[in-house]
Amino acid sequence: MTKRPHSKGEVHKEQKEYDEQVIEISRVVKVVKGGRRLRFRATVVIGNRKGKVGMGIGKSNEVTGAIQKAISQAKKNTLQVLMDGGTIPHDVEIELKSSHIKFMRAKPGTGIIAGNTIRKMLELAGLKDIYTKSLGTTNKINNTKATFEALKKLRTTPGMESRARKNAEAREQKMKEAAAKVQAKPAAAPAPAQKPAAKAPKAEQENTKKDNN
Repeated sequence: MTKRPHSKGEVHKEQKEYDEQVIEISRVVKVVKGGRRLRFRATVVIGNRKGKVGMGIGKSNEVTGAIQKAISQAKKNTLQVLMDGGTIPHDVEIELKSSHIKFMRAKPGTGIIAGNTIRKMLELAGLKDIYTKSLGTTNKINNTKATFEALKKLRTTPGMESRARKNAEAREQKMKEAAAKVQAKPAAAPAPAQKPAAKAPKAEQENTKKDNN
């Protein structure tokens, strides 16, 4: 991939593959021989807003290190979300540890009806219209994991298959009509051949020579 030349002082930024959202940063204390060791734990969600999303958890002695570890883990733990337009194909309910979450289909224009933690993952996945209900804990890590597992349970419905079949048939019909129009156009008539210029009579040629002399 060739980079465009840029002038001095201009910063060339490469476009990121995923958008990132930090769900939670917390301090973790581990008791070891000789004292207590303090570290930071970061929970991060990534997504391209086109159906691909991932989550990861990282620990480090510094906040930035924990976030970077969480991002690298999230890139290894990605999921392709199955969507029906801007919503989910069907309703889904999941219970994971102390989390209990329900996802329901919504009409276009509804928006994402969800809490802050669940909303971040759904937005990065590319969903636009969905109802959610959290019936269990408010723990951010558990709710993030439960949301990720709920998105894994989405499957293709018969309605989606029939719509995809109709769209494919419509595309084929348009291609056939376009090909028929191209074949129906008459071929352009060849341009008439140009006749050679007639030669002047000898008497006129002799007169022109005398005038020139």
